[in-house]
Order: sequence, then structure tokens, then C-alpha cells
Amino acid sequence: MSPRADTKPRRKSPGRQSKDGADGPRHALVIVAHPDDAEFLCGATVARWCAEGWTVDYVLTTSGDMGSKEEGMTREKLLAIREKEQRAAATALGVRECVFLRYPDGYVEDTVEMRGRLVREIRRLKPDLVVTWDPFRRGFNHRDHRLTGQAALDAVYPLARNPLGYPEHLEEGLEIHRVNEVLLAGTDQADYYVDVSKFLDKKIEALQEHKSQIGDAPTKGLQKRLRARMAEVGKQPGYKLAEAFRRLTWG
Repeated sequence: MSPRADTKPRRKSPGRQSKDGADGPRHALVIVAHPDDAEFLCGATVARWCAEGWTVDYVLTTSGDMGSKEEGMTREKLLAIREKEQRAAATALGVRECVFLRYPDGYVEDTVEMRGRLVREIRRLKPDLVVTWDPFRRGFNHRDHRLTGQAALDAVYPLARNPLGYPEHLEEGLEIHRVNEVLLAGTDQADYYVDVSKFLDKKIEALQEHKSQIGDAPTKGLQKRLRARMAEVGKQPGYKLAEAFRRLTWG
């Protein structure tokens, strides 16, 4: 039996064209492994997109229920804490919906069943763009991150666009859906940068909702570390502050 997912509906809003009028995706789906992954990886990018009128949704394969060394803490207690923190962080950025697949933290497996659940969310939410972990990153990468990214890519292409892939979804009224662009986060092969010079404060605001993880870390210290890291990333494209990705596209 698969873990119970939380897919409580959130307020719907149509994607809109960005303020500069540029053509491009207007609905992004962020698929990550744990609460706070999205905020650390691309929180400022999400804040910018939401400020520009994009619709952004999250899907998390786990609820981060192993992320504590507190005495007396249980997985069940931590699951509830971290899901609440993630929803608050998402709200701070302007994210529309958070879906938790509730696989056990630390034990994500790239299975037919999990890929099917990701395909279902892609077909239900119909994003133009998906952001996920880079499963090809060289060197150390958390297993949950690596396998979530791998499963997400397979769900995007070819499964979600193929009517013979998980045909039971079509019987539910969910049509196939084509995503033609993916941004891989946490990459060591960045070739796509987002200017987030005006959105560091929103990223920090969202991160501070993850109190079980960052504790009472002083805002100034967190801001200093993130600013230095994002300034270094911004040197390549010539931005004051940036977040970086590896971009994949399909015709």
C-alpha cells in the first residue's frame, strides 16, 4: 500500500504573462524531496515568478520526517511539524498548492508506483515548466534528492505525455500533458540563471518558517551567507544575486 498523499486543494488562480510581457512558461511545478529543499534551492526564483503573476505549485516526495535529533521526537510528530512549516513557507513565497506524497524520509525509491503518482500530479496540475533536483550531479548527492529528480524527469518525459503510460489516469478524466522545459536545481553544470537580486528577503522569510531545521538562526547571519553564495552564482551571468539551474528542453 502506498503512503497516503496530502492533496488538499488550494485556491486556484490562472497563470498570467510576466510583467515584462515576455513569452514563456507561466505555470511552474517544483518537485523536490523534503520540506525546505525548494526554499534553499530556488526560493528567490519562486518568489520572483509569483510576483510576476506565475502560478507555482509544489510536490514533495517526503515530508522530511527523519530530519530531527530532538529527544522524544517521532516520525509522526515531525511529519506534521514539517508539513505545516512547508505550507507556511510556500505561502510566504506565493505558492498555490503543496502536495505531499509522504514516502518515508530517507527511503525514497524510484518505482513504477512513485513515477505514476508524479505523472498524475503533472497531468492534474498541467505545468509549463518543472523544477526538480539534478539527478546527474557529480559527487555526493542525498539519495532522496537523486531519486526524486530521476523519477520526476521520467515522469515528465516520456510518461506524462504518452497515453499508454498510466492509462488509468485518462479514465479518471486526466489528459496527457506535455512539459517541454525542466530546470534542474542543485546542479554542478549550471547553464541557466535567474536574476533574483530583489528577492533575497522573500527567500529568507520563507526559510525562517522552517523553524525545526534552522532553529533560531539570526536573520543577519543567514542573510549574509545566502547573499554571499547568490552573489558568487551571479558573477557568471552578471547579476547582483542569482539562482542557477541546468536547463533541459524538448520540442
